[in-house]
Amino acid sequence: MAAGGSPLAEAASDFWIFGYGSLIWKGPPHFDQRVAGYVTGYVRRFWQMRSSILTDGRHSQDHRGTPEAPGRVVTLLERSFWETLDDAHESGSDKVWGTAYRIEASKVDEVKEYLDIREINGYTVHYTDFHPADGTPTFRTMVYIGTPDNDQFVGPQDPQKLAEHIQRSEGPSGLNKDYLFGLEKSLDELSPESGDGHVKDLANRVRDIEEQIATTAEASRVASQGAENEVKKTGTHDQEETEK
Repeated sequence: MAAGGSPLAEAASDFWIFGYGSLIWKGPPHFDQRVAGYVTGYVRRFWQMRSSILTDGRHSQDHRGTPEAPGRVVTLLERSFWETLDDAHESGSDKVWGTAYRIEASKVDEVKEYLDIREINGYTVHYTDFHPADGTPTFRTMVYIGTPDNDQFVGPQDPQKLAEHIQRSEGPSGLNKDYLFGLEKSLDELSPESGDGHVKDLANRVRDIEEQIATTAEASRVASQGAENEVKKTGTHDQEETEK
């Protein structure tokens, strides 16, 4: 549903930006409408690297890793190209859900500059048709995509190894897993059908890893406490024997 209650009839002459990653919950400045919906012909994947310092020395504004250990964020792949790849995750739906933002006319240039900096890390500008969830007419929107020919694109990965990488990655913007969980939550809230199987599976894997880490840590704590108690017990027994 569009924020602000304005009709979308003039969408063709407006400036819209489509967000399919962190833009869903962390929108751009100066927007006056936010619309849930989807684009078609693409597949969303966590196949783009993300670190705090870019190759030209500039800083990304949404960095979830370091230059030595870049995090992972989502990009879009054209479905026709994705179908040629060996991907462990299926993608049954032709819809990639997200949100479209209409930018105030007087702020378009400012927002474009902001987005160029925020999305610079291997992403380039593309245009596609956006389908509002409420069934209103489609309109054209700009979208940033990390295409397979950019040097930050990593391509298909083993889901478990990818989940492990996301779980341990961290950068100035925070934990990589928080980006994953934020995307999962935001997608689930857009529509009953807006969940993404790739995102959901990775989130579940990361939660399983976190649970295993917590279980191992607790077992180690209990074992350590037991050993400490045993040492104390032995020391007390030795002292009693000496006193005899």
